[in-house]
Formats: sequence, C-alpha cells, structure tokens
Amino acid sequence: MLQKLAGHHARKRFGQNFLNDPHWIGRIVDSIDPKPGDCLIEIGPGQAALTREVIAKSGHETAVEIDRDLAAWLRGLFEPGQLDLIEADALKLDWQAVCPGRKLRIFGNLPYNISSPILFALIAVSPRVADQHFMLQREVVDRMVSPPGNRTYGRLSAMLQRYYRMHKLFDVPPGAFTPAPKVTSSVVRMIPLPRDPGAVSDEVYAEVVAASFSMRRKTLRNALGKLLSADEIRAAGVAPEARAETLSVGAFEALARALVEKRRSLAV
Repeated sequence: MLQKLAGHHARKRFGQNFLNDPHWIGRIVDSIDPKPGDCLIEIGPGQAALTREVIAKSGHETAVEIDRDLAAWLRGLFEPGQLDLIEADALKLDWQAVCPGRKLRIFGNLPYNISSPILFALIAVSPRVADQHFMLQREVVDRMVSPPGNRTYGRLSAMLQRYYRMHKLFDVPPGAFTPAPKVTSSVVRMIPLPRDPGAVSDEVYAEVVAASFSMRRKTLRNALGKLLSADEIRAAGVAPEARAETLSVGAFEALARALVEKRRSLAV
C-alpha cells in the first residue's frame, strides 16, 4: 500500500487526481526510464506515486508542487539529497532557472484543467529539454499527435508539432486514480525537434495559428483576412480556399514568414 498524506483530499482547484495503481505506475516509470545523473523534473508529484519509483531508479529528482500541504509532506518523505522541491505554480515558474546548463527530462500527471497552458509554457524551454513524458486526458493527447486533415487536428496540434516529435504510448483507465476521473487518460512522449535558426519568432507563428483556427469552418481567406490578403496567402504557397485543419506545420510557417515580410515592408 502506498503511503499517503493522512486526511488529504484531492483539491478540485488544483485539478488533483492521484495515481495509485502499481501496474500503471510501473508502466509510466518504465517509459520515462530514469537514470542516475539525469535532471528529472516532475510537475505535480502529488502523493508521490511516480516520485518514489523515479527516485528509486535515479537517486534524485526535482519536483514542482503548488499544494503547500503536499509540499510539506513531501519534504519529510525522502532522505536528504533525494528530492529538491520547488513550491510553485508550474505556469509561473521560471523554467530557465531550473537545473541551469543541463538537459531537462520533464514528466508528470498534468492537471486536466491547465494541461494545455503548461504545454505552451514549456515551449520556451524546449531547446534545453531532452524529453517530456506526460499523462493527460486522452482527447488532449489525441489532438497533440493528430496529423493535418484529421478531425482532431487543431491549434494544439499545429503549435506543439512545430517543436516536438510526439508519440502516444498507452491509455490509463479512470480506476487507476483516486478520485477516479470521468475520462480515460493517455501517456505521451515528446521529443524536442531541432530549432531552425531562420524560423520566424514563436510569437508570430502562434499569432498565425491562432487566427487560422479562430474560425475553424472558414477558409484561410476569411480567417486570416486581418493579417494577410488572399494574394499574400497564395504567394506563400498556400491556397486561400484551404481550411486551417488541412495545413501542415510547414504551411503555417510559410504564412508566418509572409506576415513578417509584410510588416517589415510596411515599416520601411
């Protein structure tokens, strides 16, 4: 039986669902494959289901926990030198200051209510990341890995696939958690892609993707009308009659580059 914090109940405001099934804990930790010397960062260790097993294999991890009661409990659970605990909101954390100069291996059971914002926040540090393993709502993982043209392909897909190669590993049933969520979860592996030094800024790319999907059923001619004309879209190698869900990351990159060039010419 896993040792738990007596009297602590999952807090809805933190989106807490605690993993407690040894089978699924083992499968997730095996997928992470922690090793001594790795800079392992866990988001939301909760009641330490993954934390115990990762530390048993690696000897040490850093964890980010927002719940002050769990943070205090976790500090007393491990031997000195096994756990570095950052009591903070992962969305507000300066990720560049975590394990400076080292490659990060980030993992965790992300709260369903803030999973997408956390994934977007981590993009900024992706050049320093070796890999990421997250458990998320299955529908979110399906969107993350969806190819263009699939009905689940959307803003999340186009944003994350610019920065990561992703693999859906397996599903985890609701009964593996306390309290049991109403949805099935999935585990995803994210491997950062090499950054193109000539690529447009993250901000402009995100702006074009957001605008393209702002009117999902509309063509790019309508969705991007405030940013690019039909002729400018066509000059970027993209059909103005196309819809956002059919575009590859490369197509969004071309549109973003066209927007940068347009703004540069207007500024002259």
